[in-house]
Amino acid sequence: MEILGGPHYAVAGAGESHGPAVVTTIMGCPAGLMVRRQDVQAFLDRRRPGGNKHGTPRNEKDKVVFLSGLYQNDPDQLFDDSTVTVTVDGASFQTDGYAAGYTTGEPIAAMVLSTSKKSGDYTQFTGPKGQVRPGHTDLVKHHKSRGFVDVRGGGRSSYRSTISDVIGGSVARIFLQQHFQTVVLSAIDQVGPLKAKLTLADRIEQLLNEQPGDQLPLEVAQSLQQEMDAAEIPTVDAEFADQAAELIKETRKAGDSLGASVQVVAVNVPALLGDPLYQSLKLRLMGALGGLNAVQSCEVGAGTEVIARQGSENNDPIRSSGYVRNSHGGLLGGMTTGKPLTFRVGFKPTSTIHSMQQSVTKDLTEIDFQLEKGRHDPCVGVRAGVTLESRVAIELMNSALSQRAQSLHEGLPGLF
Repeated sequence: MEILGGPHYAVAGAGESHGPAVVTTIMGCPAGLMVRRQDVQAFLDRRRPGGNKHGTPRNEKDKVVFLSGLYQNDPDQLFDDSTVTVTVDGASFQTDGYAAGYTTGEPIAAMVLSTSKKSGDYTQFTGPKGQVRPGHTDLVKHHKSRGFVDVRGGGRSSYRSTISDVIGGSVARIFLQQHFQTVVLSAIDQVGPLKAKLTLADRIEQLLNEQPGDQLPLEVAQSLQQEMDAAEIPTVDAEFADQAAELIKETRKAGDSLGASVQVVAVNVPALLGDPLYQSLKLRLMGALGGLNAVQSCEVGAGTEVIARQGSENNDPIRSSGYVRNSHGGLLGGMTTGKPLTFRVGFKPTSTIHSMQQSVTKDLTEIDFQLEKGRHDPCVGVRAGVTLESRVAIELMNSALSQRAQSLHEGLPGLF
């Protein structure tokens, strides 16, 4: 069963790359949270194919329609111009989607249609004689499903499936920001061999040093996001952004692809979320981030740099005001410390490329593989940040609700 988060806040999705739509169900969101379609749409716009010129040429509008779980008494505010029209057996039916409403505590359902498909581009992968892309899921999915697999665009293995991550994560962000002022950001810090000199974690540390305590004002975080949105690729290092953009262009022209590293940082995270051992928040977050399509590595805090350190170098000093440094990346013993949560996620180069490669057909006949058609990201990390942010938000919200469930004397509403 594919569910992100859980058991307190969970997101389930369905839909393939070239199917009619991607549908999302959000479970466990407390009642009374105002959710506006346009706020969620803003995050989807960052994820959508065609939203960045360095991503896939496929251009989907990816407009979300909310179908359940929201309500307010004013129908003019509840509904907007989002509609769903279905034609079945010659008869057409139309209904309105929700524009803005308070969560009711019941499941929230959303839908995003897929309208820019070129399914004929994938005929070379069809059937038991279909060809296999090295590095992709073609071979394993064909045999796991006994041949009953959707090959168009990678089917469910497509990055398109992460629409559900972003919708569920957007609702979680609204909750976390309203209750804790928590903000989740991301930035690319490496593309191929090129590394940024200034990272997102460094920039946030600079900003925090200008503020009292470990809280980053919302307007400062929002300004930082706008700064990254304005760059050619999402990063805080302008010189690196220009160099990386040029490298991606050259690599695309050569018919090849590039790996990338994306740093994810959550600020204003409440302390003491998570549990040790089996429900460790570190376990859940590293699993959620490391389990995303094309991810090959996931580091927390100082990551692999700690291997070469001694304990006297690596231990973060503590004063009465809090932790002086953040090598631990905001997590100790699987629980948050109140410092920024910091992760570095490494993506492999996109598997689908135009270069000639050694491969097989699905019946294991050896071939020289050459891609015939298709539209693909030359560097998947360019669009991945918002999905990583969403997965962090989902796990943080689930953990916050779990902590609340364990504190029966704190804030639970009474009947009378």
